[in-house]
Amino acid sequence: MTYEYEKQAVAEGYSLVCGVDEAGRGPLCGPVCAAAVILPMDCEIEGINDSKKLSEKKREALFSVITEKAIAYSVAMVDAATIDEVNILQATFMAMRQAVETLSVRPDMALIDGNRKPGLDMAERTIVKGDAKSISIAAASILAKVTRDRYMLEVDKKYPEYAFAKHKGYGTKLHYEKIAENGICPEHRRTFLKKILGECDE
Repeated sequence: MTYEYEKQAVAEGYSLVCGVDEAGRGPLCGPVCAAAVILPMDCEIEGINDSKKLSEKKREALFSVITEKAIAYSVAMVDAATIDEVNILQATFMAMRQAVETLSVRPDMALIDGNRKPGLDMAERTIVKGDAKSISIAAASILAKVTRDRYMLEVDKKYPEYAFAKHKGYGTKLHYEKIAENGICPEHRRTFLKKILGECDE
């Protein structure tokens, strides 16, 4: 994992570059979470990678290192009700914008994971599979994933009957079984469960 994309932006005249990524677009339950991170150029963080390729223990350890070494970082969440209202893509963009806008230091370039720009009021550059290419985006992916997982552990305490601690709201066999047993809770995304809800209404 290198600073290739960050250095390219600096070479083009940008001074502060942040990486932006999200976690939780796919689950049936809980918020979508986005993070923005500005790292000092050439700051070495051993083991950093796309959050999906790391163990939970490794992500937690890297979370502490990233938040300690970052020039600035911010994490934002958009809840299930808003996801149902505006759709998951727009909710993801909202979370990304909030994360960038609440950074304590303002960047002038954002590297975004994926191929869609969230509409920031600064230069934006999308990078497909950016969490495996840009160290700033990888750092953001870890902060977003850890923050969301921690949130779902709190939800698990509130609604233990769904076993959220095990599946974090994703559409696993266990999760569908728990929905069949208990119905849905306020943290569920109704638009992601139209088929199940439709069947329940009949």
